[in-house]
Amino acid sequence: MDEESLAYLREKVAAALERAGLPPVSGEVRVQRAVAPHVELPWSGHGDIRVGGDLVVVHAREASARELADRLHDRLRRATERVTHRGATTRRTTAPPPWRGGLQE
Repeated sequence: MDEESLAYLREKVAAALERAGLPPVSGEVRVQRAVAPHVELPWSGHGDIRVGGDLVVVHAREASARELADRLHDRLRRATERVTHRGATTRRTTAPPPWRGGLQE
């Protein structure tokens, strides 16, 4: 991977994970390029990121290093948002049950 692509990848990963309101973040993102010339999507990336107490795992395969960086950024951002906002919507019903003043038939 050339220096320009590596800098772009680092920038995109940092943008996804260094945001206000996120719990402490640690982990790693690995990028590989397939050696075989006939592979349609030679660039692959894998990230194991710990956000607070939760583990976020992302995978991506793309045709170029820049596309891979963009895809990893999107997936990391979406996954971290899902983990951080999950507590607000976990195990809630749309309406309270009847014994708590909900709709009664």
